[in-house]
Amino acid sequence: MDANKPPRPCFVELPTQDLAAGRAFYARVFGWNMTSFGPSYACTLTGDVDVGLQADAGEATQAPLPVIDVPDIDRALAAVTDAGGLITKPIFAFPGGRRFHFRDPSGNELAAMKPD
Repeated sequence: MDANKPPRPCFVELPTQDLAAGRAFYARVFGWNMTSFGPSYACTLTGDVDVGLQADAGEATQAPLPVIDVPDIDRALAAVTDAGGLITKPIFAFPGGRRFHFRDPSGNELAAMKPD
Protein backbone atom coordinates (compact mmCIF):
# COMPACT_ATOMS: atom_id res chain seq x y z
CA MET A 1 0.00 0.00 0.00
CA ASP A 2 1.18 3.51 -0.82
CA ALA A 3 2.24 5.28 2.40
CA ASN A 4 0.27 8.36 1.26
CA LYS A 5 -3.04 6.48 1.03
CA PRO A 6 -5.17 5.97 4.14
CA PRO A 7 -5.70 2.47 5.53
CA ARG A 8 -8.68 0.73 3.94
CA PRO A 9 -10.56 -2.55 4.23
CA CYS A 10 -9.00 -4.92 1.72
CA PHE A 11 -10.09 -8.35 2.81
CA VAL A 12 -12.82 -10.27 4.61
CA GLU A 13 -11.89 -13.66 6.04
CA LEU A 14 -14.69 -16.14 6.64
CA PRO A 15 -14.44 -19.15 8.94
CA THR A 16 -15.49 -22.39 7.23
CA GLN A 17 -15.70 -26.01 8.32
CA ASP A 18 -15.38 -27.42 4.81
CA LEU A 19 -13.01 -25.60 2.48
CA ALA A 20 -14.03 -27.53 -0.65
CA ALA A 21 -17.73 -26.90 -0.02
CA GLY A 22 -17.09 -23.21 0.64
CA ARG A 23 -15.06 -22.81 -2.54
CA ALA A 24 -17.70 -24.63 -4.57
CA PHE A 25 -20.49 -22.50 -3.10
CA TYR A 26 -18.84 -19.15 -3.88
CA ALA A 27 -17.76 -20.32 -7.33
CA ARG A 28 -21.30 -21.36 -8.16
CA VAL A 29 -23.03 -18.33 -6.67
CA PHE A 30 -20.62 -15.53 -7.64
CA GLY A 31 -18.19 -17.15 -10.08
CA TRP A 32 -15.28 -16.54 -7.72
CA ASN A 33 -12.03 -18.35 -8.39
CA MET A 34 -10.05 -18.96 -5.22
CA THR A 35 -6.34 -19.61 -4.90
CA SER A 36 -5.19 -22.22 -2.38
CA PHE A 37 -2.66 -21.30 0.29
CA GLY A 38 -2.14 -24.68 1.92
CA PRO A 39 -4.72 -27.33 2.74
CA SER A 40 -6.95 -25.14 4.93
CA TYR A 41 -7.01 -21.72 3.25
CA ALA A 42 -8.11 -20.23 -0.05
CA CYS A 43 -8.94 -16.73 -1.22
CA THR A 44 -9.86 -14.55 -4.14
CA LEU A 45 -7.05 -12.41 -5.56
CA THR A 46 -8.87 -9.56 -7.28
CA GLY A 47 -6.74 -6.76 -5.89
CA ASP A 48 -9.88 -5.07 -4.55
CA VAL A 49 -11.67 -6.28 -1.42
CA ASP A 50 -10.93 -10.01 -1.45
CA VAL A 51 -12.56 -12.90 0.41
CA GLY A 52 -10.67 -15.65 2.20
CA LEU A 53 -11.91 -18.95 3.59
CA GLN A 54 -10.19 -20.22 6.75
CA ALA A 55 -10.82 -23.91 7.43
CA ASP A 56 -8.18 -24.37 10.16
CA ALA A 57 -10.29 -24.49 13.33
CA GLY A 58 -7.31 -23.32 15.38
CA GLU A 59 -6.90 -20.20 13.23
CA ALA A 60 -10.51 -19.40 12.34
CA THR A 61 -12.32 -16.55 14.04
CA GLN A 62 -15.87 -16.87 15.37
CA ALA A 63 -17.27 -14.38 12.85
CA PRO A 64 -16.18 -12.77 9.56
CA LEU A 65 -12.88 -10.95 10.02
CA PRO A 66 -12.48 -7.58 8.28
CA VAL A 67 -8.83 -6.95 7.39
CA ILE A 68 -7.45 -3.42 6.99
CA ASP A 69 -4.45 -2.72 4.75
CA VAL A 70 -2.07 -0.37 6.61
CA PRO A 71 1.15 1.32 5.45
CA ASP A 72 3.05 0.52 8.69
CA ILE A 73 2.11 -2.58 10.74
CA ASP A 74 4.10 -1.54 13.83
CA ARG A 75 2.56 1.93 13.86
CA ALA A 76 -0.92 0.42 13.44
CA LEU A 77 -0.33 -1.94 16.37
CA ALA A 78 0.77 0.99 18.55
CA ALA A 79 -2.26 3.06 17.48
CA VAL A 80 -4.69 0.23 18.29
CA THR A 81 -3.09 -0.27 21.69
CA ASP A 82 -2.98 3.47 22.45
CA ALA A 83 -6.67 3.80 21.53
CA GLY A 84 -7.66 1.03 23.96
CA GLY A 85 -7.98 -1.84 21.50
CA LEU A 86 -7.21 -5.36 22.71
CA ILE A 87 -4.60 -7.29 20.72
CA THR A 88 -5.96 -10.83 20.26
CA LYS A 89 -3.14 -12.13 18.05
CA PRO A 90 0.26 -10.39 17.94
CA ILE A 91 1.98 -9.57 14.65
CA PHE A 92 2.71 -12.70 12.63
CA ALA A 93 3.92 -13.47 9.12
CA PHE A 94 1.72 -15.13 6.52
CA PRO A 95 2.28 -15.81 2.81
CA GLY A 96 2.18 -12.28 1.42
CA GLY A 97 2.85 -10.11 4.44
CA ARG A 98 2.38 -9.57 8.17
CA ARG A 99 -0.73 -8.94 10.25
CA PHE A 100 -2.21 -8.86 13.74
CA HIS A 101 -5.75 -9.27 15.14
CA PHE A 102 -7.47 -6.98 17.62
CA ARG A 103 -10.83 -6.19 19.22
CA ASP A 104 -12.28 -2.70 19.10
CA PRO A 105 -14.10 -1.20 22.13
CA SER A 106 -17.37 -2.86 21.01
CA GLY A 107 -15.72 -6.30 20.93
CA ASN A 108 -15.55 -6.62 17.13
CA GLU A 109 -12.52 -8.57 15.96
CA LEU A 110 -10.57 -7.10 13.05
CA ALA A 111 -7.09 -7.49 11.62
CA ALA A 112 -4.52 -5.06 10.27
CA MET A 113 -2.12 -6.24 7.57
CA LYS A 114 0.90 -4.94 5.73
CA PRO A 115 1.47 -6.77 2.44
CA ASP A 116 5.03 -7.61 1.40
